[in-house]
Amino acid sequence: MTHKGSMKPVKKKKTEEPELEPLCCCEYIDRNGEKNHVAACLCDCQDLDEGCDRWITCKSLQPETCERIMDTISDRLRIPWLRGAKKVNISIIPPLVLLPVFLHVASWHFLLGVVVLTSLPVLALWYYYLTHRRKEQTLFFLSLGLFSLGYMYYVFLQEVVPKGRVGPVQLAVLTCGLFLILLALHRAKKNPGYLSIPASSDRSLNSSQLECLNRKGQEKTKGFPGADTSGSLNNRTVKDDPKGSSRLPAGSPTKVKEDWCAKCQLVRPARAWHCRICGICVRRMDHHCVWINSCVGESNHQAFILALLIFLLTSVYGITLTLDTICRDRSVFTALFYCPGVYANYSSALSFTCVWYSVIVTAGMAYIFLIQLINISYNVTEREVQQALRQKTGRRLLCGLIVDTGQYNRAHL
Repeated sequence: MTHKGSMKPVKKKKTEEPELEPLCCCEYIDRNGEKNHVAACLCDCQDLDEGCDRWITCKSLQPETCERIMDTISDRLRIPWLRGAKKVNISIIPPLVLLPVFLHVASWHFLLGVVVLTSLPVLALWYYYLTHRRKEQTLFFLSLGLFSLGYMYYVFLQEVVPKGRVGPVQLAVLTCGLFLILLALHRAKKNPGYLSIPASSDRSLNSSQLECLNRKGQEKTKGFPGADTSGSLNNRTVKDDPKGSSRLPAGSPTKVKEDWCAKCQLVRPARAWHCRICGICVRRMDHHCVWINSCVGESNHQAFILALLIFLLTSVYGITLTLDTICRDRSVFTALFYCPGVYANYSSALSFTCVWYSVIVTAGMAYIFLIQLINISYNVTEREVQQALRQKTGRRLLCGLIVDTGQYNRAHL
C-alpha cells in the first residue's frame, strides 16, 4: 500500500512541437502564415480576379480592393534564395524599368525629349506627395538615385568614352567621384541620432507622474518675472520676439508636454523630434530625406551635406566632359542649349538626353544644398523652419528663401 504523503507527483510529458520542414529556395511563408510557392504568385487571388473582371466590364474599382491587390502583389513578389524565397520591395522596380525606357524614347526626337524630360520631375513630385501624405516609407527615390548614378556612368562609358575625347585621367577622376558619392551616401544612411527607447518598466508615465512634472513646472515659474501661476507670460513681450509671441520657460507644464513623446514613451531633448515615417525620435532632426530613405539628424547631417557637395561637383564635371565630346568647339552653356546635329545619330542623341536629365537632377540637388547652407548659417533645422511657418512665428527674407525663426540664432552679448 502506498500512503498519500509518500506519493510522488507524476511528471507530465511535454508535448513535442512538430518541427517545421525547411523551406526550399522557391518556398516562403506568406502574410497569412501559410507556406506558398513562387510559381503560384498569381494563383488563388480573389481580389485580383475581381479586379480583372471589373476592369473588363469597365466598372470602377474600390480603393480598398486596389490596396488589397497591391498588398498581395508585394507579398508574393519574391526571388528564389537559400532557405526560402526573399521578398522584394515593389517600389524599387519602377525606376529600373521606366528610366531607361523614358530616356531612350526621349532621344528619338527633340519634341519627345522635351515632353519626357518635363514629365519626369512632375511624376516624381506626384509620387513624393502621394507617399508623403500616407506617411509611409518607400525605396523608390533611393532606387531612382542609385540607378541614375549607375545608368549615367554606363552611358558615359558606352557612348562618350569611345569617341576618344576623354582621357584616362579624366575618367579616373569621374570614377573616384562616383565612389566617393556612394561612400558618403552609405555614411549618411547610418544612424542619424535615434533616441534609445527605455526599458518597458520605465517607458510609461502614469497620471500622477505627469501631474508631478506639471507641479514642478508651475513651481519653477513662480519666481520668473512677468509670469503667472499657469506658466505663461503676461502681456510683457520678450525682446527680439517676432510679432510679440510669448515664450515659455523651460520648466513650464506646456514645455513638459511638448517634450514628452507619447509614441516613444520618453522625454525628448532640445531640438529632437519624432519622425512619423521612421516611427522613432531623432536628435536635432532636420528632415526625413526620401533620397536616402532615412532621417537627417545630428549624427549624419555632415555626411548628408558632404554627399550633396560631392554629387554636385561630380555631376557638373561629367556634364562638362560629355558636352565637350558631343558638341565640340562650343562652350558648355552654349552647347547645352544649341548643339546642331546632335540628333543626327542615336549615340549622341542619347548622350545629350542623359546630359539634360543630369542637369535637371543637379539643379534640384543644388537647391537642396543651398537651403541646407542657409539653414546652417542661421542655426536652424528644416523641421524648425516648417514649424515656424505653420505657427506664423518666422520671418521670410529674400523672397522666402530664408526663414528667420528667431529661436536659436540670437547671440547673448
